[in-house]
Amino acid sequence: MVYITQALVDVLLDLASDGDPNRVTTGVSVTPAGELEGSEIGLRPETPVFTDFFLPDPENPVNAVFGVNLSTPALQTQGQFVSHPIRELEVTRRDDLAEVIFVAVPPWELDDRSFAAFDRRGQRQPLEVIDAQPPDQSLSG
Repeated sequence: MVYITQALVDVLLDLASDGDPNRVTTGVSVTPAGELEGSEIGLRPETPVFTDFFLPDPENPVNAVFGVNLSTPALQTQGQFVSHPIRELEVTRRDDLAEVIFVAVPPWELDDRSFAAFDRRGQRQPLEVIDAQPPDQSLSG
């Protein structure tokens, strides 16, 4: 099971919508469930929940050409978000092979046909969106 906060889903879908018709890619990171506010959802305290993102850097020419984000240290992200403005809801060869890859497609809404989580092999993973907030100091960008 992959856990993500509602607030992060909202931000990622907004980024995808704002970037349309271009592809948006950004790193996403986790916070242990025990550190979240409003997380009385029955998760074990050590359960990783995706809570934060790194602002994409479209001006980075290496990122634009190779799809590699050198501005975000790799160890700080446990996942990747990718929008596919004109593709199916699936992982493609262009997508980063992070441990977890979130993919969004139009109409940029949270439903089973527009937003999903995949593993690095491209297998869809069960996804649960939770209503919790990370600690104030964890916001990245």
